[in-house]
Amino acid sequence: MTYTAQDMPEAGDTVLVGLSGGVDSTLTALLLKEKGCKVIGVTMSLWDGSIVEIKNDTNRTKIKEACYGPGEEENIQECTAFCEANGIEYHVVDVKEEYKEKVLEYFKSEYRSGRTPNPCIMCNRNIKFGAMLNAVQKLGIDYDYFCTGHYAKIVRPDSGLFGTDERPYMVSGATDVTKDQTYFIYRVPSDILKKVRFPLAGLKKSEVFELARKANLEAANREESQDFVGEEYRDALFADKPSIPGDIIDLDGHILGRHKGIEHYTIGQRKGLDVAVGYPVYVHSIDAKNNLVVLAKNEDLDSTALIADDFVWPGNIEPPEGCQVEALVKIRLASRPVPCKIKAYVPPADDETEYKGKPWIIEFETPQRAVAPGQSAVLYKDGVIIGGGIISRGVK
Repeated sequence: MTYTAQDMPEAGDTVLVGLSGGVDSTLTALLLKEKGCKVIGVTMSLWDGSIVEIKNDTNRTKIKEACYGPGEEENIQECTAFCEANGIEYHVVDVKEEYKEKVLEYFKSEYRSGRTPNPCIMCNRNIKFGAMLNAVQKLGIDYDYFCTGHYAKIVRPDSGLFGTDERPYMVSGATDVTKDQTYFIYRVPSDILKKVRFPLAGLKKSEVFELARKANLEAANREESQDFVGEEYRDALFADKPSIPGDIIDLDGHILGRHKGIEHYTIGQRKGLDVAVGYPVYVHSIDAKNNLVVLAKNEDLDSTALIADDFVWPGNIEPPEGCQVEALVKIRLASRPVPCKIKAYVPPADDETEYKGKPWIIEFETPQRAVAPGQSAVLYKDGVIIGGGIISRGVK
């Protein structure tokens, strides 16, 4: 299937730009301003100060450059100064409660259920392309386009998707494949994507920094922010209630040691297991019901397929009944896309899983390692996202 990239904003268009204070979003706003667009900057306020700041050995805040952290006030000050210097209208919208419910609580709940969530995906869907835009609408701000510094592209198919007449707005990869961020935004609905554009789609990261330095942007000298938070911050998030230790076992049920709480483990993990068995072992699975962490050899972590639910399809157009789709799938951000076949999954009578929506089975061309429940399986065809869902489990 062929696709057409959607036009970028032109001179005279009113463009809302999501500003974080980083080089990508700052350069996006400047490029649109120089193009003759009326640019309105907006930053979402997430940090509520409820988590104690964690310091390193030199007493510097470890999480300052995380998207959610105590550095937010400084980021807003930098965005304010940038907008004032460039004659850009600027707003800060408070979405703390939405972020706490849709991202932080989701993050904790998933880990405590033995799953491995991706909070950035839920933040993009529910906050950046959700609650923040709703807050802007309540302010009475109207705009032609919403732009961010993501490395991605908005396209439409030249013919109907999955045999229909529908041509929804879809997400495609950008020029700089090393900075591809399409995985993070696969859940953003097509009706929102209609107004979304990514002006950095045709640039490489090195070119972005070069342009930012030539424009003397302060953001060009900043550290890049982390996507969400590191291990130390995760411990702080889970400090709201005690962890429940339990047994670490092997595939035969033999007890190998004790874990400190299942929320501290993820599928494929090797470090920090504190067991000695004479050969390398990895987290094979997590049994939340019985509070067990199961370890195995590396070769035991392969899956031939996975079951995913909570699926999203562009324009809510899913493959027709009985259809098997061939595509590429990414089972985590860092994994390379691999060939697969996708079809609707009909649970057998003994399957007691409570699926969220219609489940789908994704069969790999070659077995994949460490399929983690809670992560997203994102489907690509011709470089464009055609759907994706949350992994329920791997199939051996």
